[in-house]
Amino acid sequence: MTVDSSALASWAASHLGDGPLRVHGAPTAAGRSSDTVLFDVGAEQFVLRRPPPAESFPLFPRYDLGRQVTAMQLVATQTHVPVPRVRWFERDPAVLGAPFVVMDRIAGLPAPDQPPYVFGSWLTEATPEQRAEVEGGMIAVLAGIHAVSDVTDLELDAPGDTALRRHVEHWREYYDWVAAHAGTAFPLIEDAFQWLEQRWPSGHEAIRLSWGDARLANVLFREYRPVAVLDWEAAAPGPPELDVGWCLFFHQYFQRVAARYGYTGLPDFLEPARFVAAYESASGHLVRDLEWFLVYAELRQAITSIRVSGRAVHQGEREAPADPQDLIIDRDHLEEVIS
Repeated sequence: MTVDSSALASWAASHLGDGPLRVHGAPTAAGRSSDTVLFDVGAEQFVLRRPPPAESFPLFPRYDLGRQVTAMQLVATQTHVPVPRVRWFERDPAVLGAPFVVMDRIAGLPAPDQPPYVFGSWLTEATPEQRAEVEGGMIAVLAGIHAVSDVTDLELDAPGDTALRRHVEHWREYYDWVAAHAGTAFPLIEDAFQWLEQRWPSGHEAIRLSWGDARLANVLFREYRPVAVLDWEAAAPGPPELDVGWCLFFHQYFQRVAARYGYTGLPDFLEPARFVAAYESASGHLVRDLEWFLVYAELRQAITSIRVSGRAVHQGEREAPADPQDLIIDRDHLEEVIS
């Protein structure tokens, strides 16, 4: 979805200054959950994000820009975690065809996930000391985000008497939407929900801001230190373990992919015992039931992967599998962990 440069220029002149406008298009390393445009006004650099168009086979049924802005402003005002400054949240879809948010553009590099950084990246080329600095930066980011406890404005519209229950029910509703669009149920996903239900953890009353997508790909680094934390569309109230489990799961998943293709990857990076101990020291929060949260992270990624794979089929990038369950990326591992 391209941006109307003349409409953007007119809007920018009123809100960001009247310098010359240059539109650069989408960032090359961006994901596809939103419509993202890079542009300059004079010497200042900005990022514009808006919901993907309905015809683009969106990953999610709703795209709540207001939730992202609220989460970023909470972090910006209550912590030292670096987030891009929100310059404007335009709710009127008439301006550019959809609501949008404009943020400062921050110079930095993410650890790529397309292809995953374990296949070869600035992170694999870094020294052990530099990777330790990246790991420490990620721990500081999570501990900082989890210092935010007033998250009433981010409550999920899902049933349940606790934040964790509402979080899981929110993802169960998302699975129902994904399955309905796929035209079939996915027994493995339903079995994983049952696995979680049978082992439901207790004692997770420490409700904090959960970033929701705590991956290295969503952090910009400069000189191995985090300079911007991005992608807040999944922000919600919840126990800190949601983000700790998501962060560790994704590295473990990438390591499995690397091993599958004969790459060494980064087996000593984000080592769970070391990471958790350092996080507990930085945050003051004792991590509990990590296995449960790792499985929950894997389930969430599995549901999302059905939609991602389905989009690839829809766009002719891959053949539809004979067994629809094969739309689940890393299916074998999820089957193994819940067996």
